[in-house]
Amino acid sequence: MTPAMTGKRVDRRWLSEAVRRIEADYNRSADTHLIRVDLPRYPGIVLYLKDESSHPTGSLKHRLARSLFLYALCNEWIGPETTVIESSSGSTAVSEAYFAKMLGLRFFAVVPATTAKPKLDAIRFHGGEIHMVDDPRTVYAVSHRLAAETGGHYLDQFTYAERATDWRGNNNIAESIFAQMAEEEHPCPSWIVCGAGTGGTSATIGRFIRYCRHDTKLCVADPVHSVFHRHFEDRSVVALPEGCASRIEGIGRPRVEPSFVPSVIDRMIAVEDADSIGAMRALSDRLGRRVGGSTGTNLWACAQIVEEMAAAGETGSIVTLLCDGGDRYGCTYYDDVWLDDRGVAWTDPAARMTQFLG
Repeated sequence: MTPAMTGKRVDRRWLSEAVRRIEADYNRSADTHLIRVDLPRYPGIVLYLKDESSHPTGSLKHRLARSLFLYALCNEWIGPETTVIESSSGSTAVSEAYFAKMLGLRFFAVVPATTAKPKLDAIRFHGGEIHMVDDPRTVYAVSHRLAAETGGHYLDQFTYAERATDWRGNNNIAESIFAQMAEEEHPCPSWIVCGAGTGGTSATIGRFIRYCRHDTKLCVADPVHSVFHRHFEDRSVVALPEGCASRIEGIGRPRVEPSFVPSVIDRMIAVEDADSIGAMRALSDRLGRRVGGSTGTNLWACAQIVEEMAAAGETGSIVTLLCDGGDRYGCTYYDDVWLDDRGVAWTDPAARMTQFLG
């Protein structure tokens, strides 16, 4: 049973040591790089990539996992004997397994059966255990059931992502972006573009922009087969029809998650899966290293905004997220046979993105 369920207090010495270990891990980590990408065809407009793949667990979700663990610890929801459970498409579970191992806790990841094998391998590498489900819509119920059966704690990234991170600062991703942009020719970005899986990142960035009174606008790039962009346009839409699902891991959801805050978003752009994959492949060629599919989704939306700015005679900067590296997708997004079998026509979008990048 979790401490909260039994009413038993967590030993403060253990709790203090657990928080210290997580904070020490943060102190050992440098901030992630901001990569400048010049666009020769669009003079006066500069694109920047916030490279979240350089975190110890290889993705943007490292920030979220750290925040979720600290939130649960400081609420005394986790103690030294607590089993930790999460529902995830892979990357969050990789990062949470890392922190669970750091604290000596058992960890279960409830993941869709379509999750890329390298992500599953990474979860297991950090000591996590895998519980697969055929229907991604059941991850929530299965996670709650496992928590009940083990007497454990369900971290529930989809509920707590937007509140576990301090959106006013404290080295969150938004504060980091603006600090790193300070000496650029356009230090206040015209746009920041990100995806939404839980909605936590967009909530943090959108709130920070308003709190600091920046003129920056926030665009969320969303897979076509996701409910978020539909909900943004019509708040009465809260779930997708049965059988409608995106192939882009880590972003897009079949239901509106509690952490998704549409009111802090200025615009959403829906992106076809083939366009995401094509953009991902083109950017990988440009950078000389592989990036993940959600980065391609972000980049496709950035290209649309850049073209609109250029047509209007505007200059400025756009910042987006390089969410994770592409090594975890070698058997999927970088496998031409895998893509052909699923009818993903990515080559034309890749050619268009190559032209955009110059």
